[in-house]
Amino acid sequence: MKIGVQTGFSGATSPDLIADFGRIAEQSGFHSLWVPEHVVFFREYASRYPYSPDGRIPGNPDGVMEPLTALTFVAACTERIRLGTGICLVPQRNPIYTAKQVADLDYLSKGRLDFGIGVGWLREEFAALDVPWERRGARTRECIAVMKTLWCDEVSQFQGEFYDRPVCLHNPKPTQTPHPPLTYGGESRAALLRVAEIGQGWFGYNLTPAELETHLKSLDALLGEVGRSRSDVAIHVAPKGHPDADTRQQFEQLGVEQLIVPLFARDSDKLRERAEALAVEMVK
Repeated sequence: MKIGVQTGFSGATSPDLIADFGRIAEQSGFHSLWVPEHVVFFREYASRYPYSPDGRIPGNPDGVMEPLTALTFVAACTERIRLGTGICLVPQRNPIYTAKQVADLDYLSKGRLDFGIGVGWLREEFAALDVPWERRGARTRECIAVMKTLWCDEVSQFQGEFYDRPVCLHNPKPTQTPHPPLTYGGESRAALLRVAEIGQGWFGYNLTPAELETHLKSLDALLGEVGRSRSDVAIHVAPKGHPDADTRQQFEQLGVEQLIVPLFARDSDKLRERAEALAVEMVK
C-alpha cells in the first residue's frame, strides 16, 4: 500500500517552503503530494462542511493556493513524486481553461499528475463565482467530457447541455495517455456512481476502516450495474485520525491502494522532522 501526504498551501506558506514540501516529501519516500482547492472562503456561511460534526471547516482558513498552479511549482522542484489535486472543484471552473492547466502540468511534470475531482460543498463559493449550484453533478460530468475531447482528440469539438464548443485545437496533450487518472471524491451515492461510471479512482475522505467497508459495498454494487469491477478503480483514502499499524493493515486488507495522510509545518526544519518521522512509521 502506497502512502501519500496532503497539505494546504496559503499566503502563510513561503515559496521556499512550498518547494521544500515537494523535495522533502519525495526524499522521505512518499508516493504523492495532494493539495486542496477553494477560490474563496467566508467568515459566515450556511453550507455545512461534510467532514466535521459542527459543519465548519476546521481552522477557519482564509485562503489556499490554486492547486494546479501550486503543483506546477512543486513539479519544477521534484522528479518522481506524484502530484494530486485533492480535490479540484471542477463544476465551478471553465472546463477549457482547466483542461489546459491539467494538460500543461502533466506535460511539464512528465506525466505525474493525478486529477482528483469533486463537485464542491460550499454553495456560497459557487455564488461568488456566479456559477449555478444546482445540477453541479451533471455539470461535472459534462466538464470532464469537454476536457477529454481536448486531451484526446487531434481536433476537438463538443456540444452538450451546458457547453457548446466549436472545432478547436488544444496542445500540448497530457503526457499520460489517454489523460491523467480521473479520481472522484465524495461518499454519497451520486459520488460513488460517478466513480463507477466514469472514474479511474475514488478518493474517500475522513474514513475509518468500517466506514470504508460500507462504502466499498455500495461501490461494488454500482460497478457491477455498469459492467465494471473493483479492479477498474484505484482506491485512495484519507483516514480519520492518525492510523496505527493495525488500522493501516485493515485498510490494506480492504483493497486500499494508497493512504493519504496530513503533513503540515510552518518551517522547513519542522517539516523535515515531521516528514521523516512519518516516513519511518508508515513508509520505511
